[in-house]
Amino acid sequence: MAATRPALIALTALAPVSWGSTYAVTTELLPPDRPLFTGLMRALPAGLLLLALARVLPRGAWWGKAAVLGVLNIGAFFPLLFLAAYRMPGGMAAVVGSLGPLLVVGLSALLLGQRPTARSVLTGVVAAFGVSLVVLEAAGGLDPLGVLAAVASTASMSTGTVLAGRWGRPDGVGPLALTAWQLTAGGLLLAPLALLVEGAPPALDGPAVGGYLYLALANTALAYWLWFRGIGRLSATQVTFLGPLSPLTAAVIGWAALGEALGQVQLAGMALAFGATLAGQRAPRGRTVAIAAPFGSASKKGRKDSMDLMGPALRR
Repeated sequence: MAATRPALIALTALAPVSWGSTYAVTTELLPPDRPLFTGLMRALPAGLLLLALARVLPRGAWWGKAAVLGVLNIGAFFPLLFLAAYRMPGGMAAVVGSLGPLLVVGLSALLLGQRPTARSVLTGVVAAFGVSLVVLEAAGGLDPLGVLAAVASTASMSTGTVLAGRWGRPDGVGPLALTAWQLTAGGLLLAPLALLVEGAPPALDGPAVGGYLYLALANTALAYWLWFRGIGRLSATQVTFLGPLSPLTAAVIGWAALGEALGQVQLAGMALAFGATLAGQRAPRGRTVAIAAPFGSASKKGRKDSMDLMGPALRR
């Protein structure tokens, strides 16, 4: 039975909701200052597990495409994200990340020649402003390397999201295999880098082991499968506008589990960001979204349809 569009959007939204727990898990359970090792532990175990389940390897040009997507969405994004979290206030990093929808709109215009609509730009601005009200706090001077890492991580994931929607998938290959290829490629890139830059793996206690298991299984394997499944069935713009759910979830977890306060300004920001997320899911008038077909194949869909950013249906 084909899923309805609201159900598909809701399932895809579980990915950024899960990612919203990453900061709490990292700060409370994991060893500090190990962005490469933490990225490796998120990516490679999850990729190998999904690869064993899918039992499908890339063919032909997809070896190169899977490697590019693996670097952009995993191999570069993970360590840059953790580096930003280690070196700057989490709220500021979240604000930079919330600019992802605007980057996707801009990259789509630059790389795919698709004109952005006023609605998509306005929705992206409102989402970023809402997130800034929720998480941005007055803190000391910003670390230049942290800012650069946050911008680079957002740009990397945004580019990967656009290309993932543009390329679709090979015939007969589902989102499970495509997710496995990217996680494995990104993990294999991080393995030697983590060893060369950070040295031997740190000693892990029980909470750290539990944290890494959560990140690898629920936060990465399951969440990225849902994410790339959504990219194949929705448009890049719809998926990227689910991204603000990640910092909003982080704020709620901080309030519920870590004793952090939520004031009236933050609640107003949450309402703005959530409203922009909902607005980003609206299909334009006169356009329909085909979601009954399986994860989009580039050979079965026209290039225009496989990446209709301003049309029916993205994040990070």
